[in-house]
Amino acid sequence: MKVLMLNGSPHEKGCTYTALEQVGQALASQGVEYEILHMGPAPVRDCIGCKACVKLGRCAFKDNQVNEFVEKARQADGFVFGSPVYFAHPTGGVLSFLDRAFYSCKSAFFGKPGAAVVSARRGGCVSSYDVMNKYFGIANMPQVGSSYWNMVHGNVPEEVLQDLEGLQTMHNIGLNMAWLLKSIQAGKEAGVQAPQLETGHRTNFVR
Repeated sequence: MKVLMLNGSPHEKGCTYTALEQVGQALASQGVEYEILHMGPAPVRDCIGCKACVKLGRCAFKDNQVNEFVEKARQADGFVFGSPVYFAHPTGGVLSFLDRAFYSCKSAFFGKPGAAVVSARRGGCVSSYDVMNKYFGIANMPQVGSSYWNMVHGNVPEEVLQDLEGLQTMHNIGLNMAWLLKSIQAGKEAGVQAPQLETGHRTNFVR
């Protein structure tokens, strides 16, 4: 089993990475692999709704590892998306990245557990966390929570490591994720298959 994580911070080894590593350590303690993909500081262009991905099977734009992430997502069993908090919101780059990943290949995420992790110096975590969770709700993904909302506080990694409740929350995300992945696997082995969802209806109201 493997969990793919997205470090949506421009800083490769900053506070968001520190939080994700704590989740990863808990996963590893339960025998679950993890990989952290760093978006990097380069600009991420928005999804423009061109629908070229319908024919290509991938995003038409090739910047910022979106297609690489989606290919890894096809093989992953679960996900953790991490972002710093910018003005009480996830970074614009994270949202553009996830918009394109989910729009171009939502099937890579269907039925797989996901968790959002946010990091802030002080405030704006809950609203950012809420935004990140929207991706799980539209892709039939079980959402992994913890003993508190999935957030850490600190202006630098050293401060994050002093946020003992935040670290505890990250560890519990990893434990819950590992438990859910193993439960899903046990269900499959017992013959319990994922539901076949209804499709075909798209209601467009003209006002």
